[in-house]
Amino acid sequence: MHVAYWIIAGLLALFYLYGGGAKVIQSREQLQPMMAWVDSTPMPAVRAIGTVEVLGAIGLILPPLTGIAPWLAFAAAIGFVLLQIGATRVHLSRGDRQIGLNIALLLTAAATIWLATAWL
Repeated sequence: MHVAYWIIAGLLALFYLYGGGAKVIQSREQLQPMMAWVDSTPMPAVRAIGTVEVLGAIGLILPPLTGIAPWLAFAAAIGFVLLQIGATRVHLSRGDRQIGLNIALLLTAAATIWLATAWL
């Protein structure tokens, strides 16, 4: 179960480190081709979402790796499920029906929740 956790959580963390890091660092114009929703979202909110994603990715990896508060991995995975529920709602409210990535990330985060119970 630990090996499966590290594979799934590692891939999820890499995705969110990349996506969150881009939201924190890049301008609206650079983000717009990948994320159409940024045109109607204030940049401080985009930066906050990016920060949450980066911190969540760290939360998936660092606590179980160090053995310090490993339950935070469970909390981070729950946070990613909630984040993807919100992201799916934003896409659907904008008339964007391309939510396949959101659903895949939601299911991956849900699997990570289950696998993170090994740290509880």
